[in-house]
Amino acid sequence: MNIFGERLAALRTEKKLPRTKLAEILNVSVRLISYWENGQRECDFNTLIKIADYFCVSCDFLLGRTDY
Repeated sequence: MNIFGERLAALRTEKKLPRTKLAEILNVSVRLISYWENGQRECDFNTLIKIADYFCVSCDFLLGRTDY
């Protein structure tokens, strides 16, 4: 798993948010979230920003550039 996938999965789990609900919030498929979490695909910039905003973290954190 890549750092983005690890952090996305950790944030989602921490909020007890199922993939189905996150998919609905981001307007993407559940399968796509699974791909991201398993490092099989990368998300686009606009979706990265939506994820960061939803979880109140920075894009740098999601991408592994910072630890906060």
